[in-house]
Amino acid sequence: MTGFCGMARSPRRLAQGGAAILMAMLVVVLVATMASAMMWQQWRAVEVESAQRTRVQSAWILTGALDWARLILREDSHDNDNLSEAWAVPLAPARLSTFLAADHGEALVSDDSDPDQEAFLSGGIQDLQARLNVANLVGGGKLNESSLAAWGRLFNLLNLPKAELDVLAQSLLQANSIAASSNSDAPVPLVPKRVADLAWLGLSAATLQTIDPCVTLLPERTPVNLNTAPPEVLMAVLPGLDLAQARQLVQLRSVKPFGSLADAQRVTVNSSLHFDPAEHSVFSRYFGVVGQLRLGQNTLQERSVLRRDGSVVTVLSRAKEVLTTPVAPLQ
Repeated sequence: MTGFCGMARSPRRLAQGGAAILMAMLVVVLVATMASAMMWQQWRAVEVESAQRTRVQSAWILTGALDWARLILREDSHDNDNLSEAWAVPLAPARLSTFLAADHGEALVSDDSDPDQEAFLSGGIQDLQARLNVANLVGGGKLNESSLAAWGRLFNLLNLPKAELDVLAQSLLQANSIAASSNSDAPVPLVPKRVADLAWLGLSAATLQTIDPCVTLLPERTPVNLNTAPPEVLMAVLPGLDLAQARQLVQLRSVKPFGSLADAQRVTVNSSLHFDPAEHSVFSRYFGVVGQLRLGQNTLQERSVLRRDGSVVTVLSRAKEVLTTPVAPLQ
């Protein structure tokens, strides 16, 4: 019996041993899972802290770049604005990694072997009055025929469909008329705040991409600066000016910028040109600032619009975006 009973207890002992091993394995899995979860939470906290620090550093640097642009524009307030002045010189990509804190709270010196520590700042200032202003198209509740004709010449020069310009003009007129009306029952169309918003008013994506370097949207009517406008814009705002004469005007102003409209009138070879102070100028009040900060594989771009009134430079708008492919600095 003893032997028989001993043999009978052997499978039970084996079962108990298997249960103990299974329990031990479950405990090991539970501990490993908890440890992995704790490590993941710690890694996530580090990543969140790193991202927050990068965001704050980026904001500081881009704000500093904007303040630098404001200082340049304030100190450069003269009787005329031209492309030979300090504000027109773009900032080539400049390495700022040595001024950013490295990981793990180390000194403000980056590790040259780690590309994630690389930081570069670039950008520049553009004269927004070197472009056709959307705000010039409508005034006093009606279309401005002179400005509409200038836009028509630009569309014709760039081989763009005139029908889109007609739709844009009528949509702008309707939007401004309803926005100024107190009739709350009337449908309110979307009023554009930037050039990209003109897609709401009838311009196709291809047309927007083509005219983007030549147009802007400012809060008031502005004349075109003859010292900074490209040949296409000069041809648009000066009826009768052909491409050869526009390029000659650009070459002449590069040698000696126009100090007044009378200077431009004297040097032009086309005596039939008429310079109107309401539409033409040699001075600018509105400027665009583009700043790009590249941190490792990420590039943050900020676009700002500034208005200069004497020595006072006011920031009208700021917009940030993350670029998947960095663009070249302003030329």
